[in-house]
Amino acid sequence: MLHSGRPPELMTKRSLVAVSHAIECAAMATAEDGPLVVIALFQRMPYFERERAVYERIAASGAVAVVGVVGQRPSGLPDGAYGVALEETEDLAREWSVLALTPRFGAALVAYDRAEVQPAATLEAGRLFDGQWCFRRDEALHQVLRLRDRLADRLPDAVRAAVDDVLARVRDLPSTPGETRGEAALRLMFSRAERAARDRWATGSGPGDRGRGAEAGAAEGAAPLLDESGMRRWTGADGITASGTLPVALIGVRVDEPAGAPERFGRRSAAREAQAVIGAVTAPLRPVDRAVRLSDQEYLLLLPALTEEQAVTVAGQVHEAVGGLVRSYPFVAFAVHAAVTVTARRPLPVADVQHAVGWAAREGVPVARLAPEMAEVPVG
Repeated sequence: MLHSGRPPELMTKRSLVAVSHAIECAAMATAEDGPLVVIALFQRMPYFERERAVYERIAASGAVAVVGVVGQRPSGLPDGAYGVALEETEDLAREWSVLALTPRFGAALVAYDRAEVQPAATLEAGRLFDGQWCFRRDEALHQVLRLRDRLADRLPDAVRAAVDDVLARVRDLPSTPGETRGEAALRLMFSRAERAARDRWATGSGPGDRGRGAEAGAAEGAAPLLDESGMRRWTGADGITASGTLPVALIGVRVDEPAGAPERFGRRSAAREAQAVIGAVTAPLRPVDRAVRLSDQEYLLLLPALTEEQAVTVAGQVHEAVGGLVRSYPFVAFAVHAAVTVTARRPLPVADVQHAVGWAAREGVPVARLAPEMAEVPVG
């Protein structure tokens, strides 16, 4: 983390994107204070691909740009930019950092993935990090030195020499007075923008509001049901997303009623029963979770940052809640089957979970478990 004396902040993905873009914008601005070095760690390739053009512009300006991505070295970079592959097991794989440093300017964002999420318009936007940021040259110098040392054996001699040249020139000059004044103004603007974004989401008045994609028909007080297009928007399948970061528990649920129940009790009673079933299926969900109605009998529960055992517990709670409906509808005993998995794959393996739910219903298994990468036959 930074040496500013401030404790780490809890930051969302949206917050990190805003600060990252501010630092990148500063790096691209025309200024006579070079040379410039920029170091960025992107976690996964899809996140870098979205910003590739920015780093090509930074490199074209004469800066030295180093880009780190987990699992593979970014290729096709222009002169002045160099990609570094990070190992999945090293702590840098959890790091989202953007650093910019010249003899007269510095900015740094350093954040660590918590593999947790808070309620937000999309799953990606709600990802949580422990992070700090600043627009102070000496702090940026410290962070560039840290990553230069961590990545030194993965950098070509020419790149390492160019970074060292910037570091040497920074050390020869005092930092610019007044940095804390400028940073204070930036922090005020940033905090107000964050507050406004949270308020827009909370009231459902902004893009991707909470009600978007929800079906009418959720029970009163229950989590609204998403349709399949709403699920794609929330999980990021229509936009930027990447495998290997936030784990998500998937629980497929199938609820079958006795044959002939609608005919025996009438359409109005059947509609009330359907609302009661939805309420029971969604009852265990947290504010960060989502429920999707796949068909009249099938539901998918999406629970970020849950372990398999926790997800199995939730599946048991769904069984109990649906089973409890017999007290309100004594002549209707619903059959419930579920399948559970936890995965960091994107897009989410919805079809595999549906297949496993069908298997559980045929075999009479209350809760089937799937291997995380769907490599094994589901078991009860």
